[in-house]
Amino acid sequence: ELTGGGGRCGRRRRTGVEESEFEHGIEELIKREELVVTVSHGGYTKRVPLTTFRAQARGGKGRAGMSTRDEDFVGQVYVVSTHTPLLFFSTTGIAYTLKVYRLPLATPQARGKALVNLLPLGDGETISTVMPAPEDAESWGALHVMFATSDGKVRRNALSDFANVRINGKIAMKLDGGTRLIGVMTCTADQDVLLATRGGKCIRFPVSRLVTKTRDGVETTSELGVRVFAGRDSVGVRGIKLAPGDEVISLSLLRHVDATPDERVAYLRIAHARRKAEGEEEIDDSGDGGTESHAADLDEARIAELAEREEFILAATENGFGKRTSAYDYRVTGRGGQGIVNIETSERNGNVVATFPISAQDQIMLVTDGGQLIRSPVHDVRIASRRTQGVTLFKVSEGERVVSVAWLPDMGEDEGDEGDEGNGDDGNGEAVPADQTAPESETGAGEEPAPGEGDEPAPGAGEEPAPGEGDDHV
Repeated sequence: ELTGGGGRCGRRRRTGVEESEFEHGIEELIKREELVVTVSHGGYTKRVPLTTFRAQARGGKGRAGMSTRDEDFVGQVYVVSTHTPLLFFSTTGIAYTLKVYRLPLATPQARGKALVNLLPLGDGETISTVMPAPEDAESWGALHVMFATSDGKVRRNALSDFANVRINGKIAMKLDGGTRLIGVMTCTADQDVLLATRGGKCIRFPVSRLVTKTRDGVETTSELGVRVFAGRDSVGVRGIKLAPGDEVISLSLLRHVDATPDERVAYLRIAHARRKAEGEEEIDDSGDGGTESHAADLDEARIAELAEREEFILAATENGFGKRTSAYDYRVTGRGGQGIVNIETSERNGNVVATFPISAQDQIMLVTDGGQLIRSPVHDVRIASRRTQGVTLFKVSEGERVVSVAWLPDMGEDEGDEGDEGNGDDGNGEAVPADQTAPESETGAGEEPAPGEGDEPAPGAGEEPAPGEGDDHV
């Protein structure tokens, strides 16, 4: 009977049995998912699944995002994948690297694990900046990395310089005494750098701008942006001239759009009028000024082109207020100037804590020094000109302040609950103009400087620094 059944149903073996070792890496066994990585001021880190945090309407009270003690608070928040490599830059200018899945997985209320137990940090050395890097290591050769320090210096290096970081770290940048590394981001030559200061100033300049000059029949090419540094032992060049007591608090990268000052002003006026007609905006967003006749200089094709490439900048202050502003309102200048107004730092607003590009479909996560956290959609934040005070983003408690604002990409989740408290607007839901509570500036109450005005350049009567000038080497 068995022989007959084998003849009727028997088949050759479809699999083979071989003697071999397991050749797959551990990363191939780790599930790919979105995580929220937090780093506290005291040097504690952890990873939490992004799905743990539900979206809420802006202006709510939030929820506990991390357990803190001994005056510790959450300083940095990132949304990354389990396979994303993280570059850790310390206060002494040393770079370390870890994959996200090597960080401890914890609950939102947990404190996490000390970085000193994950990285070989020396005595008195702490992590000042964490930079998520692309997962594809082959793409590092085509990218550069931009450094920004608290004293307004910037430097550009090839990202491949940090491809092979040893377990004991690698020298990334020489820092002067008291200077902190504010931001490190990957960049390309066709982008613009946006530096924002705590005192409400900002400056936008190109990453790279090559200018060709002819003298005595000889053509020479000069780099008027930020040149690529071959070594890692320089403090860089001046990006913004700071006022006494001010410091840089954020580094952002924007798409470079070739548009004249008149085109920017005309587009801002047209966009404002269309948003107001659709009921999306009720506050003045006239930008850098100009005349109504400029609107006739743009045809529909040019308007559509500028609208497609438009970005919006979110500015948030320590007292929980913020706004969105078109990137066209931030004109491109040469590096080294004193910059223009980013947001009014009145008594109500306090100092600036974050400035970065954002999309209406995204969400933001705000964290206070008391460990409170709120996640809310960006589309609730009204669009305004640079010189306004914004609307309420987070109702902070007395004596508490916002210390970090993180960008959350659109994950297709449902919006905030209807039961959350308020919408954070000042009575009628509008942003408060600067001239209601803020002191008048030197350009006049409520007036924006004309394109080209207000940018006080570095010494040299508005001239760009010559290549090599301002490169302070240790």
